[in-house]
Amino acid sequence: MPILLLIIRLVHSLFRSQRQLALENLALRQQVVMLRQSVKKPRPSVADKLFWIIFSRYVEDWRKLLYGLHPDTVVRWHRQGFRLYWRWKSRGPRPGRPAIDVGLRKLIREMQATNMGWGAPRIHGELLKLGIEVSQATVSKYMRHPNKPPSQTWRTFLSNHTECLAAMDFFTVPTARFRILYVFIVLSHDRREVVHFNVTEHPTAQWTAQQLVEAFPFDSAPRYLLRDRDAIYGDAVRRRIKSLGIEEVVTAPRSPWQNPFAERIIGSIRRDWLDHIIVLNERHLRRTLREYFNYYHTCRTHLSVNKDPPETRPVEPPKLGNIVAFPRVGGLHHRYGRIAA
Repeated sequence: MPILLLIIRLVHSLFRSQRQLALENLALRQQVVMLRQSVKKPRPSVADKLFWIIFSRYVEDWRKLLYGLHPDTVVRWHRQGFRLYWRWKSRGPRPGRPAIDVGLRKLIREMQATNMGWGAPRIHGELLKLGIEVSQATVSKYMRHPNKPPSQTWRTFLSNHTECLAAMDFFTVPTARFRILYVFIVLSHDRREVVHFNVTEHPTAQWTAQQLVEAFPFDSAPRYLLRDRDAIYGDAVRRRIKSLGIEEVVTAPRSPWQNPFAERIIGSIRRDWLDHIIVLNERHLRRTLREYFNYYHTCRTHLSVNKDPPETRPVEPPKLGNIVAFPRVGGLHHRYGRIAA
C-alpha cells in the first residue's frame, strides 16, 4: 500500500508546476528533519527495503535524495537480498532421515489418544504386529507426550530362572459398597502369563493353598515360587508348596522391588483397567478381571517378551488390508488388525 501511494503521487506530480513541486519537496524535507529528531532508528518494512533497493538501481544520484536513511544501509539491504536469493537458489535436499508418512503419524497419535497409558514401546509393539517397520525412536518422536518406560532392577537371578520361576501376590480392590476384596494372582515369569487368579473377601491360608493346587495341576509346578512375607502364607501354604515340589524364594522384609514382575502386573491391572471402573461385587470383579486377562494374554504387547503378547500374536503385513481398531476391555484399549477392503 505505501508503494502504491508513492506511484500515484509520482504520476500526479508529472502534471504539477515546477514551483509547486519545489514547495512540496521543501515541506517533505522539513517533516523528515522533524522525524529524525524524534525517532532514533527507523524501522523500515520489507516493502520499504524493496522500494529503496529498486530505487537505487534505476535512479541517478539517489544518495542525495535520502534523508531518513543512510546510503550504506540501502547497500547492505541489497547485499542481504543477494545472499538470500542465492541461498534459496542453491538449496539442496533437507538433511537427516526422511519424514514418515502422514497417515502413520496420525495412527501413532490416535493410538496414544485412545489407549490409556500407552507409551512409545507399547505403540511400537502394535505397529510391528501390523507389519509396519519403524523404529521405536521414530514413534517416540511423533508422539505428543512421549513417556519413557521405567527401568527394572534385580535382574540377574530372574533372567537366569525365568523358565522355571513363578510369583504370587495379593492386592486389594474396594467395591461400590466400600467393602474390600482380595485378588490372588500367580504369574509365570517365562511369558508373563497369569496362570491363575481368584477373588475372595476373606482370604485364609487354607484358601490360598487350594489356589496353588488349581494353579499348577498335573505336574506343571515351577521349580521356584517367589513370594513376600505376608502373614497369609501360613503353615498350610508352605506345606502345600513343599508337597508340589516347589522351592520357595522369600523376599526381604518391606522389599516389594524384589518381586518386580508380580508388582508390575498388579500396577498394569490398576492403570489399564481397575482405575477406570467401579467394582460392584465379587462376581463383577471376577468377570471383569477375566475379560482383562483375555486382552492381556492375546492382544497386549509386552517389553519383556520382545513386544509380543504372552500368547504369540502373528504379524499382519500391509497386503492383508486396511488397519482397523477392535475395542477391548470396554473400549479403554484396542487391538489393531488388518481387514481386506
